[in-house]
Amino acid sequence: MASSNTWWQWGADGSTSCGTFAVIGVGRFGSAVCDELIQNGATVLAIDASQRAIDAMRLIDPSIEARVVDCTDEEALREAGALEVDTVVVAISEPIEASITATLIVKHSNGTKVKQVISRATSDLHLKMLQLVGADRVVYPSKMQGHRLGLELVRPNMLERLRLDDRNSIEEIRVPNAFVDQSLRELNLRKNHNVTVLAVGPENQLTVNPPASHVLKEGELLVVMGSGEALKALPSR
Repeated sequence: MASSNTWWQWGADGSTSCGTFAVIGVGRFGSAVCDELIQNGATVLAIDASQRAIDAMRLIDPSIEARVVDCTDEEALREAGALEVDTVVVAISEPIEASITATLIVKHSNGTKVKQVISRATSDLHLKMLQLVGADRVVYPSKMQGHRLGLELVRPNMLERLRLDDRNSIEEIRVPNAFVDQSLRELNLRKNHNVTVLAVGPENQLTVNPPASHVLKEGELLVVMGSGEALKALPSR
């Protein structure tokens, strides 16, 4: 069994995970990111300086790894495991100094294993400061954007989503690696994945209602329609 300081190395089946996340600041935006990541089966570490915020996060998922940590303290973040994950979302809104400091720590501390830092900005100046200290991406959030960011993190090939109703959506995705060099007939996405192909092709050159003989190529776009469960089950890369 993993110790409390090596939780991020393990998936639910005990295998090592290649996609782990920490969310620093779990207010409205941060909790939405966590919620979407959790719903998609990701391993998430939730961090906040407020016990109340951490308690609220545990109500969303009692099993989540959630810790009260001073995000401006490098050693505290290191001990919590925030420097051991693949992606860190710095979701703090204020004070601005805290979000800048947290971004700097997780990006540049000695021994950090973080590959991507996504930070929340509240103004243009804040955005510039976050970029200067190393944020790979800066977002201006709302609750819905938090859910969208979480979805993008676990499904990096998804480009656009159009919600049709509570159950069904249309999504534009990059052709997954597992589909490359196979024809639509061979894949039979309607039968094997319960989704309908609406269009496919290079960017800005989509073919609507493509023939079954169309062979999918790397980098092409695929527009599919189906239930949320079916779309989520498609290969994510």
